Amino acid sequence: MNETVLIGLIPHLKSLHIATLVIWCGGLFALPLLLARHDPAVGQADYARIRQVSHYSYIYAITPAGLITIGVGTALIFLREVYVPWLFAKLVFVAVLVTFHGWVGHMIVQVAETKGKYMPPDPALPLILLMVPILVILVLVLAKPDLGEIPLPDWLTQPMDRQLPFAAPKP
Repeated sequence: MNETVLIGLIPHLKSLHIATLVIWCGGLFALPLLLARHDPAVGQADYARIRQVSHYSYIYAITPAGLITIGVGTALIFLREVYVPWLFAKLVFVAVLVTFHGWVGHMIVQVAETKGKYMPPDPALPLILLMVPILVILVLVLAKPDLGEIPLPDWLTQPMDRQLPFAAPKP
């Protein structure tokens, strides 16, 4: 593709990235609240409906939104050639979001497989845990702080002039 066309895609990709990020994070907030409603005492029909809603929203909305967010974000890194310390710090907290996403999925499976024997945690703890990476990511993205003063080991900051463990593809 032409470089001008790729650069013209950046605003559209950013919009897609933000839209899917809102869906992903909103779903990660909603699922712990929904999981708190998994109580067999509410009646079999209501319990089944809540279980299906949590399962299908996780599988068909929240997980695809997370994958699209990460994929488009990765494309933006390479299109914009943003290789700065704050971005790498952001990626650490994105990994925390992915871990939280997996934990919520595990809780959904536990609720479905144990037929009322597994009680998910009170939603306050997961929501507080979720707030930390989201707020840190927002601060990093909006402030773009200069993290150059953070001491890093030399192997992270200097080329090592070593051979790759595999053959690089030829252009």
